[in-house]
Amino acid sequence: MTDNTSRERDDAVTDGGRASDDAATDGGVASAGAAQTHRDTDYLSEEVNLLKPSTAYMRDHLRIVWAGFIVWALAVFGPVTLTMLAPGPMTTTTVPVLGFPLHYFLVAFGAPTSALVLAAVYARQRDKLDDKYGIEHTAAEPADSGSVDDGGQQG
Repeated sequence: MTDNTSRERDDAVTDGGRASDDAATDGGVASAGAAQTHRDTDYLSEEVNLLKPSTAYMRDHLRIVWAGFIVWALAVFGPVTLTMLAPGPMTTTTVPVLGFPLHYFLVAFGAPTSALVLAAVYARQRDKLDDKYGIEHTAAEPADSGSVDDGGQQG
């Protein structure tokens, strides 16, 4: 059972899951009340169902995550798979400047570099998404100048 921590109400469904007489279903189309519920949802604490995200923000965020995952999988496993499928060209071709075999260069330099680039792209896309949906991240409040955080004694 999931924890309903959002501000949505469960009044529409009663009696063991049957819809009450005054709450007719709309055939899957979001009503004005559902749109308001989505606007009031606390996106940072909402659970995510990877197969069916519940909000537009989660759908957009999941699209970014899946796109990044696909690019990452291709960057990491692509050179290894190509070396297995076509060992001749991958092992005999060398990188012009450094002289490394192509498969070695792609695995040793390409995969880690692509992971760093993907992290930067994800951060940038996530910031754009947060701006689009009005999500603000506030910095933690600075510690009081008179407090000691390491367990030591003030003196």
